[in-house]
Amino acid sequence: MRKFYSNNFKIGILGGGQLGRMFIQEAINFDLSISILDPDPNAPSSKIAHQFTKGDIQDFETVYSFGKDKDVVTIEIEHVNVDALEKLQHEGVKIYPQPQLIRMVQDKGLQKEFYQKHKIPTADFRLISSMQELNSHTAYLPFVQKLRRGGYDGKGVQAMRDVNDFNSGFDAPSVLEKFVDFEKELSVIVARNPSGEVESFPVVELEFNAEANLVEYLFAPANVSKEVEEAAQKIAREVINKMELVGILAVELFLTKNGEVLVNEIAPRPHNSGHQTIEANFTSQYEQHLRAILDLPLGSTESILPSVMVNLLGEKNYSGEVEYAGLESILSMQGVYPHIYGKTHTKPFRKMGHVTVLNASLEEAKKIAKKVKDTLKVISSK
Repeated sequence: MRKFYSNNFKIGILGGGQLGRMFIQEAINFDLSISILDPDPNAPSSKIAHQFTKGDIQDFETVYSFGKDKDVVTIEIEHVNVDALEKLQHEGVKIYPQPQLIRMVQDKGLQKEFYQKHKIPTADFRLISSMQELNSHTAYLPFVQKLRRGGYDGKGVQAMRDVNDFNSGFDAPSVLEKFVDFEKELSVIVARNPSGEVESFPVVELEFNAEANLVEYLFAPANVSKEVEEAAQKIAREVINKMELVGILAVELFLTKNGEVLVNEIAPRPHNSGHQTIEANFTSQYEQHLRAILDLPLGSTESILPSVMVNLLGEKNYSGEVEYAGLESILSMQGVYPHIYGKTHTKPFRKMGHVTVLNASLEEAKKIAKKVKDTLKVISSK
């Protein structure tokens, strides 16, 4: 690999959403050239990328043409053309995370089989291919049906509590995952470079918006015992090492009411559960991903202060050109850091930004975050 600090070193990212945007913001500190491929000409990364290409990240020729002059290609979303990435890798382009791992993560059934094979704790599951097979699993109730491919942010997921819920089930290849009686949802961001160095961030706790099935608040550190923290860290490191993944990996976890820690899902890219690291940790998840894919020493993951992250979601009854009502008011609050993603239009529950609150007291940070949530509203101007 050419030295990453040479003028002609090129990094390409498939996807130009807010994750790509925040990655570019960190890459600027290294004076690196970042090229973006995204189908939306107004994607959040479009205004700050060194080179922006409008194109379909799921089309073979588009992805192959974009990547063939790059030194390293990475992703900010899993739904990309893996065949093109495999061809690029065969021709000498560094692809991180590796294409075969992206292929596995694209299929929730393959994910579950991977955990089973490597004895990684996860909820019991069944794999089905059709509505007919779904209807034969009445004895397995209650469970969650998840489409094997294409689902994200709560889409492609249906809770099945009794046979009446089968009417809204998916007639497609799916995972039937046994309901987990959980106390908390947790996450660990972990990174690995090609040299095999691994570093993980402290465990965080997630609180979801029940209606949108999206993270509303994130608390760091998580309010868990030392034993749970150690178990979650061990599982996250085991997953990334078993995969031999290069880059960053979000490991989403359930803490059950009887104290077990189970893997829910993984994401091989920067993740919503790591946004607070930009201000709250010595190394952000974006800088860590950059260090990992360039085979640089991984940075310190230690927290600077406790933090709360608030997702800014589009308000329910607003669609159109975006307006951020109350932004000036939250800027008068100490330890409050807004991140606006640059999306021109809002719609109900669309991720439009986030705010991180830092405070020496996590409880005080939670109070300030609640004020931020009540004050800052994502609405439309028309």
